[in-house]
Order: sequence, then C-alpha cells, then structure tokens
Amino acid sequence: MRQHNAGVVATTDGVRRRDPDSVVEYFSAALYASTAWPQDFPRQVTAAYDPAAGQLVLDWELPACAVVPEIKAVRYLTTADQDKETPRPVGQRRALYREVLAQCVLLVLHELFAADELGALESVALNGFVDGHDPTTGRPGHIFLATVMASRSAFAELHLAQVDAVSCLADALRGQLSARPDQLTPVRPGRRPQEVGNRVVAHGDDEDPDLFAMDPIAFENLVADLFRAMGMQAVTTQRSNDGGVDVDALDPAPIRGGKIVVQVKRYRNTVPPTAVRDLYGTVQDTGANKGVLVTTSGFGPGSHTFANGKPLELVPGTELVDLLHRHGLRGRLGGNGRQVPAQRTSSPPDTRLPDDYNVLGMSWTGGVALDVCALVCRGSRVLSDDHFVFFNNPGTPDGAVRALPATAPDKAAICVSFDALPAEADRFVLVAAVDPDVEPHADLSGFTDASIRLLDPGLAELGRLEVSDGRPHETALVLGSFRRRANGDWDFVLGGKGYPGGLEELVRDFGIEVE
Repeated sequence: MRQHNAGVVATTDGVRRRDPDSVVEYFSAALYASTAWPQDFPRQVTAAYDPAAGQLVLDWELPACAVVPEIKAVRYLTTADQDKETPRPVGQRRALYREVLAQCVLLVLHELFAADELGALESVALNGFVDGHDPTTGRPGHIFLATVMASRSAFAELHLAQVDAVSCLADALRGQLSARPDQLTPVRPGRRPQEVGNRVVAHGDDEDPDLFAMDPIAFENLVADLFRAMGMQAVTTQRSNDGGVDVDALDPAPIRGGKIVVQVKRYRNTVPPTAVRDLYGTVQDTGANKGVLVTTSGFGPGSHTFANGKPLELVPGTELVDLLHRHGLRGRLGGNGRQVPAQRTSSPPDTRLPDDYNVLGMSWTGGVALDVCALVCRGSRVLSDDHFVFFNNPGTPDGAVRALPATAPDKAAICVSFDALPAEADRFVLVAAVDPDVEPHADLSGFTDASIRLLDPGLAELGRLEVSDGRPHETALVLGSFRRRANGDWDFVLGGKGYPGGLEELVRDFGIEVE
C-alpha cells in the first residue's frame, strides 16, 4: 500500500511539473476510470503530451456503426410463424451514429478537463477513429471519423446538458465530423501523437487476436464459444460430411428458440450471394429454425436482398467483433499493432495507388447532394450484385473498382483498374443519384457544369470528360460509360439518360432486383 501511494504521489508531482509520461499516464487513467461509458464501448487510446503548449494529443477509438441497430422493429407474424423485421432507414441510422460519435468526443473532452485539477491542460487535440481498411490501399488501419482541437477556455463556456452534440462539435468547437461515418468516410485528422516529439503511450485492445490470421478451426471454436456465451448450446461439427454446417447451436428460449445452423466464412472479400443461398438450402434440408452466416468481411446488396424475410441472419466482421467484446471474448479485424516510438515526418505518407489504377474524380456546381456509383456490366446488364459499387458496397470482390474519399476539387471519386476488370465485362458505367436521406425533395436541376477528371495513381490529372447536366424531376442520371474496344482499349461514351425514380429505378434498368 505504501508503494502504491508513493507511486500516486510521484505521478501527481510529475503532472504538476508537466512531465510528459506522468501527464499521459494520469489522463489515460482518468479516461479508463470513468463510469460514464457504456460497458461494451471500446477504450483504446494513443497519447502524447506537449509540455510547452500544455496540449494533450490523443487518438481515441470510437464505437463502430454496429452500435446503432440495423433493425428498427420486429413484429411476429402469426400466420407465417416468423418474425418480420422492419429495417431502420439508412438516413436515420446515419444520423443516430453521428450523434453517438459527437457525444463520445464531447465526453472525452469533458472527462479530461474535469480531471485536470493541477492545470496541466491548456488544450486537447483529439482524433476519433474506428478500425477498418484504407480504401486506397486495402490495408487495415485506423479510419478517422472525428477530430477537434479544444482549448480549456472554449470548453468551459459550454453548457453540455443543453447542447446538440453534433452542432456543438462542428460549430462551437470548430471540429470535424464525418458526413457519412456509416460508410467510413474519413476526415483529415488534426495533430497526431506521433507528431509531438515525446514518447507515445498506447493503451487498449491491440492484444486481441487477429481473426484474419487465426487458424480456421480455432476461428470456428471461437464462434461456438460466442454462441455459448450468449446462452446457447453450441458444438463445432466434424470437418467432413458436415453438410455445409460449421457450428450446430440450440437456442433454449421458448417460442423463438430452436435449432440454429451456423456457417463460418473467414474471408477478406465480400461474401458472395451464392453462400447465402446455400445456407438457406441447408436450413431447409436440416429442418433448422434459423441459419446464421458469420464472416470476417461483409455482405453485398444481393445477399441482404435474398435474406430479407427468410430465417437467415448475416453477421459481418464489424458486428462479430462487437459481439465478441460484448460477451467477454477477444478478436480484432487486422491491425498493425501498437506503435509506441515517436516519429517526426517531413512529408505526408505515400498514398499512391498501384500503377494499374486510375482515379475518376467527379465534380459539379450546385448544392445538390449526390451519390456517385459504378456498375461493371456486360452490355446493359451488371455482372452481379457485387459488381454494383455504391454506398453499401464500396468495392467489387476482386478489388478492381473501389470508392475513394474525394479530394478537392472533386466531390466524389472512384478508382478502377481497367486491366483487372473481368474478361466478360465490356462496359464500366458511372451514375449519379440524389441522396434522398439528405435532400428528400431535391432533383437534378441543380446538377450543372459536371465533369469527370481522369487521374493517374499519383492523382495527377490526365484529362477531363464533360457530362450532361441534370434535368428537373429526375433524381438519377447515367453520367457515361467506358466501353471496351476490340483491341482492349477503353473509350468514354457520354450518357445522359435520366430517371425520375431515383437509384432504384436506374439499377433495375441494369438488371438488379430491388425489393
């Protein structure tokens, strides 16, 4: 006890002297000791302290979008003896998630300044991140969804009980919050701990096992452990003659319980719709009450469309990690481990794409909010649902097409490797549609002076392609298409066909079924 108390006194003296190690240790402890956080929220921090400026600089992990349920309501249908789930609208889920992220940022600032009894903090530079994959390189890493630099005086003037969290962060504190955090649209982080020059200290969950690197049998056992932790009986099946079932589970809950068959896919790319169809066949063949498909990656629109209304549940990687942590188990999706040495860099990191990729940057005048999407087609039909790149499917399974964060002057960007497109593909189509969640009553009359910039992997402009203006009463538009010639080259053909029924009507024209 005396040794412990002596350590507390030494840390307190270090904070009073503005010793960087003591300051970081003290305020990290304050964040971890807080009882204001929900139990299943992450608590991972990387921090450094600038004693000359009195500034604590930290990266703080934010909860993933899975904290906001995709389902808005569940109604039991007696005639069909099944649950009917009502999905939460994408716009509502996005708004709720942005509210959660803004509250998290404000709570971190509140806890830090409230703990500063010795006056060590003149300001706090905070970057909030989630774990994900860099859309330009595909490598796992931190994606920053919020950033703010708050001085003690500015924060002291706030009345947190009365503020709107999003407005407070963006307006009062002049911070930045991702416009679409559900799609992992990043913001540019402010000052980073590695830029401070002192030793960087990291605390958190990087010791969790990487699910991508886990032995397949161990991964199946981990999923079985998860079902047992959720109160079910669960066993892994034999490797041979398992009938497409990796884990057999039994939910003892009356009425809604019963036999559950579980398939486990340790994938990096999007799970194809055929796997979901196969699982449904297994559910029917085995007489199970439900089928669950668990993956380390995600699912495309075709999979969700097929599973809708059926006794199937799709668990993507982000939700799997959330469930593991919620039930006392461990796991993460990639990650490079903790970086503790401080580094100063004189130039930004290299974000150059591989040499066989081009970037298509989209710009226009007018204030209409648009989603720019791409379709990989043969003729006028998309190759598959997974070859429709949009906000819920940011890339094709082969990685030939990916959505990118746009850089000025572009408002949207897509990268494509024309050489890597499937051999059967002869058209690469770009389309734009009004975002109904942002502007439900808008049309394309405000879409003018539009163009597509063709960029090389280093984002140098190679050329500019003009596209048609939008028209009143239309809410979706084919911008144009790249068409493969007999010699393998690609030519751009101007589009212009508009649709009053929005993106749904447009994609139906290309062979995608929308329910």
